[in-house]
Amino acid sequence: MEKAQNAPDKQIMDVKDLSKYLGIGKSKIYSLIRMKEIPASRIGRQYRFSKSIVDSWLGDKIITKKENMSQ
Repeated sequence: MEKAQNAPDKQIMDVKDLSKYLGIGKSKIYSLIRMKEIPASRIGRQYRFSKSIVDSWLGDKIITKKENMSQ
C-alpha cells in the first residue's frame, strides 16, 4: 500500500507539511524563511524543506545541555 502524502516520514516537505511537522503556523515558517533562519530551497515560487536538514537544524538549535537534562 502506498504511503499518504502527509506522512511524517516524508523526506521533502512543503510549508504545510513542515507546519504540521514542527507544530507551528505557516506564517511563522514564512517569517523564518524571510529572516533566513530556517534551511529552505525555493523551486519557482514554492519552498521545499529536506526533513534530514530540518532535523539537523533543530539539533543545532537545542538550548539545553545534555548534562542539565538529567537533573
